[in-house]
Amino acid sequence: MGTNGNTGAIVSIRGGIIDVKFDNILPSIYTILLTGRGFEVKIEVLTQLDSHHVRGIAMTGTEGVCRGMTVKDTGNPLQAPVGKAILSRMFDVFGNTIDRLGPLQGVEWRSVHQNPPPFARRSTHSEIFETGIKIIDLLVPLERGGKAGLFGGAGVGKTVLLTEMIHNMVSNRSGVSIFCGIGERCREGEELYRDMSAAGVLKNMVMVFGQMNEPPGSRFRVGHAALTMAEYFRDSQHKDVLLLIDNIFRFIQAGSEISGMMGQMPSRLGYQPTMGTELSKLEERIANTDSGAITSIQAVYVPADDFTDPAAVHTFSHLSASLVLSRKRAGEGFFPAIDPLLSGSKMASASIIGKRHYQLARDIRKILAQYSELKDIIAMLGLEQLSVEDRRLVARARRLERFFTQPFFTTEQFTGMSGKLVPLSETLDGCERILRDEFASYPERALYMIGNIDEVKKKAPVIEPLSRFSMHE
Repeated sequence: MGTNGNTGAIVSIRGGIIDVKFDNILPSIYTILLTGRGFEVKIEVLTQLDSHHVRGIAMTGTEGVCRGMTVKDTGNPLQAPVGKAILSRMFDVFGNTIDRLGPLQGVEWRSVHQNPPPFARRSTHSEIFETGIKIIDLLVPLERGGKAGLFGGAGVGKTVLLTEMIHNMVSNRSGVSIFCGIGERCREGEELYRDMSAAGVLKNMVMVFGQMNEPPGSRFRVGHAALTMAEYFRDSQHKDVLLLIDNIFRFIQAGSEISGMMGQMPSRLGYQPTMGTELSKLEERIANTDSGAITSIQAVYVPADDFTDPAAVHTFSHLSASLVLSRKRAGEGFFPAIDPLLSGSKMASASIIGKRHYQLARDIRKILAQYSELKDIIAMLGLEQLSVEDRRLVARARRLERFFTQPFFTTEQFTGMSGKLVPLSETLDGCERILRDEFASYPERALYMIGNIDEVKKKAPVIEPLSRFSMHE
């Protein structure tokens, strides 16, 4: 990163916040400054305090930095590399490769601060983005060029679901996947890289990481860097891009840390007053245009499983689909642990997904909702106290719940079960046959962790009497 010859000196340091005095030209907002003994410390200008002073946030560690040190003005904002050469590589927020495979060749550098595509270029045509995961494609269809949120607390399977979608996107579509890790564990990044390499999908994938041990300035900008790469493939290469962000809450959290250090007055629950604006600047760049689409799936950590938390509420407002992961379902062994009643998608209308799919999804939601209401009665009085019709409904609901489980490719080494990708047509067919009671004589466990419905007969050749609706199989 070059400099324009303009230099200043550090006048104060408070944690990651650094004030710099310039006698000549005052650097503009978002300019990157360099300081430290080897000018290895990068600072992003956030505020011009007066005609000679700027205040910035350190994007790297500030060890060894002291007052009076020389600061160089690069004259440029933070930039990200773009080009075909970035495929199969792993980057940090500055565009440095961190996969030990040597430096990049033949790339151009673009500012990470880009405007969203204008309205004239946006596509208004609604299309479904098929994932191959039964419960998502049937009940919570995703939008091509839309934003879907994965909501859940710690340990309910957000990262596993994201990695499975990467696998399905790269191995079954000609698109590009970009994984953006914001404030997540270093272990997860290393494991993901190894898994994607072993699965043979790395050649159409880019990874960008700002891990949880890095300063908030780095975590705050890594999403913009990943988006700049995604925009290149959409606008210049005319490809469909799957952008996976893990975890968008950490982006908000990094902004909150920066806001606090900058001395801004906090808003509700201690979040930064500019949270809505910061999130919108990132989210509005994810769009479906006349040249391609960026489809984004974002893991959203929900603090204390509280969906009224401002971070969750603000994120909800940008999404076309919400996948809510349930700790209760995860505890019962239903993976993916998506709650079918709390999850929803604006794509689930008859005009977009067709009458057959729409009606089937409605019928299934109704059955699962009725089963949820009956659970209290069953717990208190037992299944035998229900009417015959209610018992049939419970049997259908329990078989549907098990049919919606699915073995993943990315968990084969842990479960010993080979992964399954199920086309939407097979998912619809399977659900219709369950609703017709075609599998009422088969044990419930025969529908657990299978791909399409025909696997039931291979898994459980033993037929049970029709009269049995056991709740404890």
